[in-house]
Order: sequence, then structure tokens, then C-alpha cells
Amino acid sequence: MLHWKFQMGWNTTRKALLSSLRHHLLRFICLSLMFLFYGCWTRLQLANPDSGHSNSGRDIVILLWYWPLKMSLSLKGDVCWDLYRIPHCTLVDQHLFYPAADVVVFHNKELTQGQKLPFHLPQPSGQRWAWMSLEAPVHNGKLQKYANIFNLTITYRRDADVTIPYGELLPKEAGEMADEAPTNKTNLICWVVSNYNSHHRRSQVFKKLKAVVPVKVYGRWANRVLTAEALLPTISRCYFYLSFENSISKDYITEKLWQNAYQARAVPVVLGPPIGDYKAVAPLNSFIHVDNFSSIEALGKHLQQLAGDKKRYSEYFRWRHKWKVKLYTDWRERLCKICTVYNSLPQHKVYTDLHAWLNAANT
Repeated sequence: MLHWKFQMGWNTTRKALLSSLRHHLLRFICLSLMFLFYGCWTRLQLANPDSGHSNSGRDIVILLWYWPLKMSLSLKGDVCWDLYRIPHCTLVDQHLFYPAADVVVFHNKELTQGQKLPFHLPQPSGQRWAWMSLEAPVHNGKLQKYANIFNLTITYRRDADVTIPYGELLPKEAGEMADEAPTNKTNLICWVVSNYNSHHRRSQVFKKLKAVVPVKVYGRWANRVLTAEALLPTISRCYFYLSFENSISKDYITEKLWQNAYQARAVPVVLGPPIGDYKAVAPLNSFIHVDNFSSIEALGKHLQQLAGDKKRYSEYFRWRHKWKVKLYTDWRERLCKICTVYNSLPQHKVYTDLHAWLNAANT
């Protein structure tokens, strides 16, 4: 009797398991077919036949899986062409476009906060997954778990597959006015800092420098917060600005140079990657690197002498006759840039050790 009951129970359980298995298998087949047909349909829909540029090639579809820092922006219309004159490039942020996407971009910050990669979806042939971050390596978390997952890197690094710097210099067009050395200077050196850590090298350099020359400090740490409107006008009254990065790593040159110093027309005193990284993106006589001096005392004395010599000081503004500063602040522009290099990207590249790649240049 017990054997019969056990057999009956097992048969019922087996039928339930088989039924569940068939259900999940059928669901998987249906989803796969749906993705296949939907992908083909979406690629046709995203061909953009009515765009204002030449339609000689298929649009490259870039899917942003999550907006960085929840800063969502409009993707209506032909964004890449309308805003940046980049043709054949379609940006989407809805997951239903996954089957049609040529590149799926994942911003690292959201991954560290628990957002998941879509391993549950069948990956279309030829689709590439891209890892994106503008943070220095120390702030990207543990990346060892992403071995053999990503095909592309999108960062400020010059050796990334897609380089998205914080800023760059562009040649001035004919008729654009040349900038002369400003004459409204009232402070020798200024620094804007919110997150102060006494163990950071920039903090140690600052302590030594302020013992030699006066340094005007603004920001949350100094209880002298500047509004966005007051930032550049305040810095513009300083001869020099401390463009000190909070992390020392390859190519990590942020808005502290491009915006705070260059756009405010103060000469940047830089502390960050080696001088070679700065020389690769900026004119040599447009900044002063801390590492070029035997001591911080020597640096301070040099800055005092330079501020007192109008002719020598003005030499740091000659580059402005030919060049202008371009800031990158819109995530859409960064994503559109993928399309400008897409055809030259390696076909079958995989980062077997993303963590090692990101940190190799900083050891």
C-alpha cells in the first residue's frame, strides 16, 4: 500500500516537472523567435530613411542599458545628427531594442549599485557589450567578476576602444577672437575642493605650498561654496589654479583642467598623471606640472616670480590664439562618438581581465 502511494506521488511529481519543463522550453523558444523577428523588424525601423543626412549606410544602433547617475536625456529624433552631425547613429534607451542593438553600453556606477547584466537574454550575433566609466580606477570597484564579458571599453583613457575625455582643444575657426592674458588678477593661487582627504597627495602638496605662498581656498571643505555661476568668475581673478586630481592614474585629466582652469583663464598648476599624458592633449606652455620642480618650495617661488613678470605670464596664453576649449558634459555626445569609430573597432575582441587592463598602467 505504501509502495503504491509512493508510486502515485512520484508519477504526479514527474508529470508536474515535465509539464513545467515543457512550459519553460516553449517559453524560451517563443522568446528566442520573438527576439529574432523583432530584431529584424527593428533594424529596418531604425534605418532612419527620413533623416537629414545621406542614407548610404545602415544606422548603427547604440543601446544605453541604464542612464549614468539617473541623468536621462531626450533621445527623440536623430539625436547624433541633429546635435553633433554624426550620421547613421541611433541612440536608444529602451530594453525592447536589445535584439537590434549593435552595441549595448553599461555604465559601471550602476553595475556597482546592483544593476544586472542581461545574461537571461540571447545575445544577437555580432552584438558588442561595452563597459563605460569616467571614474579613476580606484573608484570603479572590483571588476574581476567581469572577465570575458565586455568587448569594448569607453573611458577617458587614450587607449580605450572609445575615448571620451572630459575635454579637449579644438582649432579655432577663421574669425574667432584670440584670447589675451587677463588683467583682473587679485589672488596668486586659488583652489576649489569639496572632498578633502589628508592622505591624498594633492592635500600634502597643498599643505606645503600654502606654507610658502598664499592660496585662496573655496568649496565645501573650506565652507566657501561657489555657485555654478560664481565658479569661473571667481577663479578668473587668480593667476594660478590648482588643477589637482583626486586620483593619480593614466590619462585621468578632468574638468579641473578643462573647465576650472582653462575656461576661467587661470594658468593651471597640475597634479595628476605624468607630464607626458598632459603633453599628449594640451600645449606644453599652457600648464605647470608639479613634478617638474625639485620641491614644493621651488614651485611656490616660481609661481610668485611668474605672476610678477607680465611678459612671461602672458606666454601661457599664446596657445589661445589658435585653440579653444571643448568640454564634454552630455552623455549623448559620448555615446554618439561610438559610431565615429565603430567600423574600425576589432571584430572579436573580449576583455579577459578588465580589472587588470584598467589598473595595469597605474601600478
